[in-house]
Amino acid sequence: MPFPPTGPGSATRESSFDRDERGRHVSGVDHERADGPAASRNELGGTVHGPSVQAGTVHGGIHFSVRQPDNTVVPWQLPPGPPMVNRRRELDALSRLRHDNGTIALLSGLPGVGKTTLALAWLRELGEAFPDGRLYADLRGHGGDRPALSSEIVGGFLRAFGVPADQVPHAPAEQLGLYRSLTARRRLAVLLDDAATAAQVRPLLPAGPNVTVVTSRSRLSGLLVDGGVPIHLEPLDRQAAVELLAATMNDRRVDEEPVQAGELVDLCARLPLAVQVAAARLAARPTRPITTMVRAMADERGRLNALALDGDHTVRAALDVSYRDLPELSALLYRGLGVHPGPDFGPIVAAAVLGARAVPDPEEAARSVLESLLDRNLITEATDGRYRFHDLIRLHAVAELSDRPSPEQDDAVRAMLDHYLATATRAEEILEPQHRSLARDYADDGVPYVEFADEKEALAWLEAHRVTLVAAIRTADDAGLHSVAWQLTDALWPLFLRGKYLADARSAHVIGLRAARACADSAAESRMLTSGGLCESSAGGHAEALRMFTDAIRVCVDSGDAIGAARARNYTGLALLRLGRLDEAAEAFREAEIRCRALGDDRPAALARFNRADVALRSGRLDRALEHAEAARSELARLGDAYNAARARALIGRALSGSARPDQAERHLVAALDVLRDHSARVEVAHVLTALGETAALQGRPERARELYTEALDLYDAVRAPAAEDVRARLRDLGPPG
Repeated sequence: MPFPPTGPGSATRESSFDRDERGRHVSGVDHERADGPAASRNELGGTVHGPSVQAGTVHGGIHFSVRQPDNTVVPWQLPPGPPMVNRRRELDALSRLRHDNGTIALLSGLPGVGKTTLALAWLRELGEAFPDGRLYADLRGHGGDRPALSSEIVGGFLRAFGVPADQVPHAPAEQLGLYRSLTARRRLAVLLDDAATAAQVRPLLPAGPNVTVVTSRSRLSGLLVDGGVPIHLEPLDRQAAVELLAATMNDRRVDEEPVQAGELVDLCARLPLAVQVAAARLAARPTRPITTMVRAMADERGRLNALALDGDHTVRAALDVSYRDLPELSALLYRGLGVHPGPDFGPIVAAAVLGARAVPDPEEAARSVLESLLDRNLITEATDGRYRFHDLIRLHAVAELSDRPSPEQDDAVRAMLDHYLATATRAEEILEPQHRSLARDYADDGVPYVEFADEKEALAWLEAHRVTLVAAIRTADDAGLHSVAWQLTDALWPLFLRGKYLADARSAHVIGLRAARACADSAAESRMLTSGGLCESSAGGHAEALRMFTDAIRVCVDSGDAIGAARARNYTGLALLRLGRLDEAAEAFREAEIRCRALGDDRPAALARFNRADVALRSGRLDRALEHAEAARSELARLGDAYNAARARALIGRALSGSARPDQAERHLVAALDVLRDHSARVEVAHVLTALGETAALQGRPERARELYTEALDLYDAVRAPAAEDVRARLRDLGPPG
């Protein structure tokens, strides 16, 4: 198992928040030390974000096709389900609900009564009735962490349908519209598990004649107006509970001790969860009679008040008995994972909790202990080799940990947070190596972390663990682990950058900035201000972003970081540009260029010069735009930055087109397009196609212009860029096809 680096990265780094789909810069801004990653808008005002996905098939000439959502993707997200006995009445009731206009079944009942088990059994019973897939979401209504936001779930569903991450809309309303459009054309089954309120569920209901099952401890009567039909689950009858006990134990003791079996399930209040926990303990001891479990359960019933929650007294009794018989490592892991910051966990984070006790192969040792907990029904299987607690069992684990000395509690939390920090940092190094420049602090050497083969694996891990990672930042904040809080926020930059999780990014940076200030770490504070400012700007908060960039300059000046202050001045230029304050933006970029050049920081100086060209072009000062763009292109080419040099050349072409020199413009634009196409820079390609369309129109070739505008429009629409409306207007101006 690999271990993470513990020191800072190299002193010269760069990053960008608004990028094209392969992470290249979309504006001439960069960040190379402690003041945060860079951001930009495309030249026509659209924010660009870039997950690492393939843009599509590039054909000959200057054609460029966009990959649309993959209609062949069939999501199959249902987790494994435990065995179920004698719920035929409820299954028949569910089957009667099905009709051609869609079905919304509302399963309610006590915790541990088997709502999710019933839902999974019914959806599997439907077989091929819904060939377009099964969607699953844990809404975390009662799991200890904050309930899931509908926007989090919808975004995940869209990606499950094959929508590339850079095409998932920012705005919740747009996400919802796309979700409903996609579900209207499919035959799906959707399980929304552990809902808190009707309001949480309503945005997640699919369109079309699909089946949706919602489970909750509450009856969610608010969903009746949406067509929901309530089915309330009661505990099993005695015979069914005994059958479940026998099926779980899988031996003859129930037949041999029928009276004691009945007494045991009564002590479990015939709740399936409690019955299965008790049965698992007996199954692990095949020579013990059932009566020993009956006596133990009866003795424990006097200790239940500490964890009273709805009907879980019986669960506590079963858990107390099972917990006391766990081996030392199993008990340690059970307690530690109770405070895990997310809904599910895997073997490596379990190895982090076990620490030096799990040797010589920590991951294999952790896997073995997890399987022992699974055998005892103390955890359940989730998906992809991961595990989770039932929320009542998690409460029991937390209660047991709270009875232990505080060092064990602190060590468990820190070990898990260090694991996630180390793994997120490794992903950061692969996805955004220029951004990885600040130190990481771990409690111990040898923190276990996940290694990735490539960018795809790294990004997939961040996506899959996003809920846990964001929760880990809050956990670090609550625990007063300030360095972990800001470092984890910093390490998640590739996730925020490529996945467009603006709500998560903004909330994380609020915590990260507070934590950096608590650490009195000026480099960290500057990073949180600049990267947080880019999040604000990408969400439309340009004025707040400007304030944060200004604060970053102050922090850099106060700490003697002249380079950081110079680059932060470039960020203020971007915010001013987005606010429409072109003259002030031009002055900010001019100052940034002068300061960076005086400090020997050549590439940021060249990028600032490029930004000056952009402002001049927007202001109609074409000769000045040509001057700045040519200087920037020459310097960037000398420095080996072919991508941004091509962008500067495209700007030269646009300025020449505006100067009514279409032939010269076309030559520069085509040359820039060849480079940008090689980089799969989707939005930048769209800019150049639009400019080439303008050139063709000036040359009296309307059909060629129409072809170029149409390709550009497809690219803009793929990322919902505002520039698409400008291109539509140009197409209308051309009139109908000849």
